[in-house]
Amino acid sequence: MAADGNMSVTGYITHHLSNAQVGSGFWTWNVDSIAWAVFLGCVFVFSFAYVGRKATTGVPGKFQCLVEMIVEFVSGSVRETFHAKSKLIAPLALTIFMWVFLMNLMKLVPVDWFPTLAGVLGVWLASGMLADGVSESNLGFFEKAMEHPWSYMKIAPTTDLNTTLALGLGVFALIIIYSIKHKGLLGFIKELSFTPFNHWALIPFNLVLELVTLVAKPISLSLRLFGNLYAGELIFILIALIGVFQLPLHFAWAVFHILVILLQAFIFMMLSIVYLSMASEDH
Repeated sequence: MAADGNMSVTGYITHHLSNAQVGSGFWTWNVDSIAWAVFLGCVFVFSFAYVGRKATTGVPGKFQCLVEMIVEFVSGSVRETFHAKSKLIAPLALTIFMWVFLMNLMKLVPVDWFPTLAGVLGVWLASGMLADGVSESNLGFFEKAMEHPWSYMKIAPTTDLNTTLALGLGVFALIIIYSIKHKGLLGFIKELSFTPFNHWALIPFNLVLELVTLVAKPISLSLRLFGNLYAGELIFILIALIGVFQLPLHFAWAVFHILVILLQAFIFMMLSIVYLSMASEDH
């Protein structure tokens, strides 16, 4: 669908940038982002677990080779970056990389496909036309489909700031846990109080600097990922406005955008490892 019929260009863009939501106020839930994030997480877990159970010492299959390459790449990155000992970091890094990559990858699907399909299904189920199909008498059917609540669907969770903030807060919680684990609660407080200036008179100044630095880590992680993916999403939506001629441009931009998808997943993983490595160092 392009921005035709009764839907203006502004309305079309707003529609594709809107999430499917339930609730109100603070307790508003973006159910499309949650559902797709959970689904893609399950795809990662079950596919890698399947390869792990079916792995052989003989000639591996193509998918097993791909999984082994990814695991070795992530494992090597962890060995080079994380200098403490932890059994959690390597699986965590692999999970972050693959989960963020899969969520980013959904941006390559043309922006109209899933919202239109969901809207059509919603109208069919609501109007009882599932058995009859769509006829010429059903005037405005697709216009109704795009106004149906189900058509508000963003299938790339990382274009939702709530998703990226949740990922960043998860890393932030681990930073606090690892800092207290390796330095102790008093050691962690002392580090915040006496860094960078080791003098009791400058404790308030040190606390302001260190707390701002600490809080900036999850925020920068979240905004960097969200900003890059959201900008790419806008370009895909603008390409979709062309209509029937959108696919060549969509695929051309998608080929370039694969680099952004991979790079952002890698950066999020590496920065998470670096932050946790810094939290594990006892100064």
